[in-house]
Amino acid sequence: MESLLKKLSLSGLGMGMLLLIVPQEAYAMHIMEGFLPPMWALAWWILFLPCLYVGLVRLRQIVAHDSNQKVLLALCGAFIFVLSALKIPSVTGSCSHPTGVGLAVILFGPGVVAVLGAIVLLFQALLLAHGGLTTLGANGMSMAVIGPVVGYLVWKLACKAGFRRDVAVFLCAMIADLTTYFVTSIQLGVAFPDPHFGITGSSTKFMGIFCLTQIPIAIAEGLLTVMIYDQLTKRQLLPARSQ
Repeated sequence: MESLLKKLSLSGLGMGMLLLIVPQEAYAMHIMEGFLPPMWALAWWILFLPCLYVGLVRLRQIVAHDSNQKVLLALCGAFIFVLSALKIPSVTGSCSHPTGVGLAVILFGPGVVAVLGAIVLLFQALLLAHGGLTTLGANGMSMAVIGPVVGYLVWKLACKAGFRRDVAVFLCAMIADLTTYFVTSIQLGVAFPDPHFGITGSSTKFMGIFCLTQIPIAIAEGLLTVMIYDQLTKRQLLPARSQ
C-alpha cells in the first residue's frame, strides 16, 4: 500500500516539477502579489491564521493516530499543487485553474486542507509567481478554507441523502471549485467596489470574467476526482471512514 502511494505521490510531484521548468506567464486566478490594498490583505490573513492553526491540530491528530496516512496526505497535497498550478486560458482574456481540494476534503475533512492549501500556495507564490505572500491569506481563505468547507458539507449531505458514492465525490469536488471562485470574486469586489453599483456590481463583474471557463473546469475536476477516488477505493488505499 505504502509503496503504491509513494509512486502516486512522486508522479504528482514530478508533474509539479515540470510546471517549474516549463516557462509560463502567471495570469492565473490566485490574487497576485500586491494586488489587494494592505488593509484587506491583513484582514484576510487574520481570518486565515486561526483556520491554519485548527488544521495543524487536526493534521497532528491524524498522523498520531496512524502514521501511514502521511503518504496519502502527501498524495493529496501533490494533487492540489498540480491542479491549482495549471493555468487554463479563459475566453474573457484571463485564466482559470482547478483547485484539487475535493479529494483531501473527502479523505481527511476540511481542516487538513487549510494546511495543505497553505503549503501549496506558499510554494506557488515563491516558485511560480502564482499568487503572492501578502495575498496568501485571501487565497487561503477562498481555496483552502471556504471552498473545502462548502465541498465537505455537500459531500456529507449527498452521502446522507443516499446518493451514489461517485456522484457525491463529483459534487463535492465541483462545488468546492466553484465556491473558491465565488469567494475570490467577493474578495475582489469588496476591495474594489464599483463606483456606481458598489460591491455587488463589482463582484458580479469579477464572477462574469471567470464563470464561462470555470464551470467546465469544475466539471472536469469533479470527474478527475471521481477517477482518482475510484482507483484508491479499488486498491483499498483509503481510510475506512472515507469508503
